[in-house]
Amino acid sequence: MTTIQAVRFYGKGDVRLDTIPALKCGPDEVRVKVAYCGICGTDVHEYLGGPIFPPQAGSTNPHTGVSLPVVLGHEFSGTVVEIGSNVTGVHVGQNVAVNPSLDDVSYGLELCASCRAGRPNICKRWASLGLSGPGGGFSDEVVVNFHYCIPLPEGVSLKAGALAEPLAVASHMIRLSGFRQGDCVAVLGAGPIGLALLLLLKAQGASAVVISEITESRMLQARKFGADAVVDPRKPSISGIDPLLEAVQRHSPEGADISFDATGLQATLDSAIAVVKPGGVVFNVAIHEKPLSVNPNDFAFQEKKFMGGICYTNEDFVIALEAIRSGAVPADDFITSVVPLKDIVQGGFLELINNKERHVKILIQPTDSLNDQ
Repeated sequence: MTTIQAVRFYGKGDVRLDTIPALKCGPDEVRVKVAYCGICGTDVHEYLGGPIFPPQAGSTNPHTGVSLPVVLGHEFSGTVVEIGSNVTGVHVGQNVAVNPSLDDVSYGLELCASCRAGRPNICKRWASLGLSGPGGGFSDEVVVNFHYCIPLPEGVSLKAGALAEPLAVASHMIRLSGFRQGDCVAVLGAGPIGLALLLLLKAQGASAVVISEITESRMLQARKFGADAVVDPRKPSISGIDPLLEAVQRHSPEGADISFDATGLQATLDSAIAVVKPGGVVFNVAIHEKPLSVNPNDFAFQEKKFMGGICYTNEDFVIALEAIRSGAVPADDFITSVVPLKDIVQGGFLELINNKERHVKILIQPTDSLNDQ
């Protein structure tokens, strides 16, 4: 294929389906025919107010050399259709999920301290396919370093494989937080990442997971996915204290061992701090559009810890795919719509903007994709 169809981001509110040249497949790379690609909240933020992760107009990303317009889409699965001469462990015809990260391994450079420490997600030259790299999942095909192709386990479909990336985000946050089996956990926000946290925490042995959410459809989804309690923080509690704290204390009187803020508002951060017991962990998952206020005494006086995380490593993709394979993650319930590539604006971006409460995850399917396997 000498040309491909790809959805490219030109600027705020401006994405277009273009015909562009297909990239060459280098010796350490594989060509992946995209089967499905999820729309992430990050993609919606770019559509509404970007560029955020892509380079600004008139500039290039210093690590990838990419400039606007950029191909979007970073939550994707597909089938390997070509491999480079140095590729091992991946073969033509194999179904894979793709870690879209770009780092020193991808660039073929000497590894920075973070990459050497096994933390390539905080590489000083980090970028991402579908945001700031060459190519993305909202296209017919992508060329990617073979190290970042994670084979789909037996029984995991290409459609379900497109959920690996958001589940990998949740896996990474859980691993960083110090979560242990038997912990009581509060999750603020039941969007795709909040629900992914819920499912993985339950699968890994949390004694209780309590969800805070204001959207009725997402509250129902959280209950369906096994939350031990779901509260609307706007409704006063019986005791008059924070309603999330009241719900948490029914399971753990001293408070939650860990809280995950997957919403990113001042009110949710305040609540995330309040519900954690002395010595517990407050973990920021959300990407914030503006700074929030924190009183350091809230942490100092009770030795609470404030942590944050970004993205994932290949290990998290393996964990995510195993959760799908084992049935811990009900993929069919996670996917609420599949939309052709050509309809991405109306059926994807605008649908999530105008009818967010109806959806967990919308998948985009390139127009020439084969039926799911």
